[in-house]
Amino acid sequence: MLQSSPQNITILGATGTIGLNTLDVIARHPDKYRAYALTANGRAEALFDLCKQYHPRYAVLLQEAAADRLRQMLLQAGIETEVLFGMDALEQVASAPEVDAVMAAIVGAAGLRPAMAAAHAGKRIMLANKETLVMAGSLFMQAVEESGATLLPIDSEHNAIFQVMPSKKYPDLHSGGVRKILLTASGGPFRNASREQLLQVTSQQALNHPNWVMGPKITIDSATLMNKGLEVIEAKWLFDATPEQIEVVVHPQSVIHSMVEYVDGSVLAQLGNPDMRTPIAYALAYPERIDSGVGSLDLFKIATLNFERPDTGRFPCLRLAFDVLKRGGTAPAILNAANEVAVEAFLQSRIGFMDIPALIERVLSLSSIKPVTDIPNLIAADQAARQLAQEWMVQSA
Repeated sequence: MLQSSPQNITILGATGTIGLNTLDVIARHPDKYRAYALTANGRAEALFDLCKQYHPRYAVLLQEAAADRLRQMLLQAGIETEVLFGMDALEQVASAPEVDAVMAAIVGAAGLRPAMAAAHAGKRIMLANKETLVMAGSLFMQAVEESGATLLPIDSEHNAIFQVMPSKKYPDLHSGGVRKILLTASGGPFRNASREQLLQVTSQQALNHPNWVMGPKITIDSATLMNKGLEVIEAKWLFDATPEQIEVVVHPQSVIHSMVEYVDGSVLAQLGNPDMRTPIAYALAYPERIDSGVGSLDLFKIATLNFERPDTGRFPCLRLAFDVLKRGGTAPAILNAANEVAVEAFLQSRIGFMDIPALIERVLSLSSIKPVTDIPNLIAADQAARQLAQEWMVQSA
């Protein structure tokens, strides 16, 4: 029996947590998968280390200077990986005919264009970039539908929902017997903090997540519950859900990754250790299963599972996300842009923890919400929101 050749995988955001975990799973199955292209923002040295280990055909950096540096390092090491740079290059390696699957794990709005390129090219897309659906949900889902692309969510929550959804495709959730989606949230490091304590939170405290190891931006989003708010918006597009069909449940142990409630009273859940290699392995092998390197879940050790309602008074970012989901149009893109600016400023100690939702709410109140027509109008809304956010910080300083 002839062995099929390994699938070519492009990893957008290879040096981040999701990218490294993807490479870990790929390394466990060299007969099944090969790293075709690895990309990073500007971390030439980190990408060089990955090229030494995985020998991809292409390595892509956004900045030309970083690409030149990487090219020299590879040349000196005798590694034949071709180096490209820029947004066009990201789109190229996401849509190349040789590519079987794309891990879309670039953080922020920068991941939108290459993810869209993969969708238009009909690829199997393992989507870890939240902003693609938050900013351009209607356009992205339309591209997936028209090209016949396969979309597999990587967020542990959406991956869990995908696993326990009806296997047959229905015109809407109700027709499939689904009453609602239950998105679990860890609650972050400040789940029990008072509002007064939240006013004193430092970036170092916020970066200390109790359950997950993630990049700095998503870790801060988890602390403010904006991460869950973005996931609510994602869930609308991934599962064609209305805001009323999505409920957030705080579950501190992060063992139940999400649930689906059916009209007959059944609630189906996906459980597992909090390790991103589980959803990554599921997406890589779908509809089959492969070893991810994740250990078995010890229910006897866990013993107790807790559930709480989220407090949108102390964590208003979650409320803001539901608000923009109901408003539609460019509102989610504006929310996302303002949040990216706010998180970066908080990490630089330019604003306080509770200034993050205040800034976002102010930008939303000053912005004109328009229908989503194309990528340029989304980028324009994104840039305008970033400008408003910067102006707010100058005025508040």
